[in-house]
Amino acid sequence: MRAILVGLFLFFDVGGLVSLAQSSATPQQPPDLAILKYSWSKERINWEGDPFGGPVENFDEMRRRRVDERRVERARGTGNIGEVARVERDMRAEQVIKARPPAPPRYTFLYKVSVKNTSEKPIKEIDWDYIFLDAVTGDELGRRQFTSTQSIAPGKNKELSFMLGKPPIQRISIYALDKNERQGIVEKILIVRVQYSDDSVWQLP
Repeated sequence: MRAILVGLFLFFDVGGLVSLAQSSATPQQPPDLAILKYSWSKERINWEGDPFGGPVENFDEMRRRRVDERRVERARGTGNIGEVARVERDMRAEQVIKARPPAPPRYTFLYKVSVKNTSEKPIKEIDWDYIFLDAVTGDELGRRQFTSTQSIAPGKNKELSFMLGKPPIQRISIYALDKNERQGIVEKILIVRVQYSDDSVWQLP
């Protein structure tokens, strides 16, 4: 199932157009659509804290710890061994929870393509595939399919973007960075379907 685009951003003033076609949108011909640029990036999530720092005690935790310490002191003063054991057990349980390492940082993937509507009709929807090929064999390694719903006026540029949890291909990790993970991969964009404001449709044969 194709995902529905959730974030679209306007993109201006880009040179070096690589046109898919320059003819009118009919079932036998490609759409009047130019690919300006495309890219994907790896975006880190769950990165709010310092990965090299230890757990930091906030004010509420410090106050709770002092309250528990006073409870232990009072229980010891009265000789209530059961209360001492219970409070100390609760304090140890909280320390174990705080000492647990956080979940490993994960990455999400941002896929983008900038297009220009070279037709005379506004575009209202585009189906596009981001394809990843083996640079040596040409075999397809991965494909991400998107449906972008956004009005693009004649002659206007638009950047279509989509964020997914899935990497471009299986060998790219969602847990760690690898400076060589892009090696050996060829990327391309395939326009599959274009719907215009008058509800006419171009579909890839």
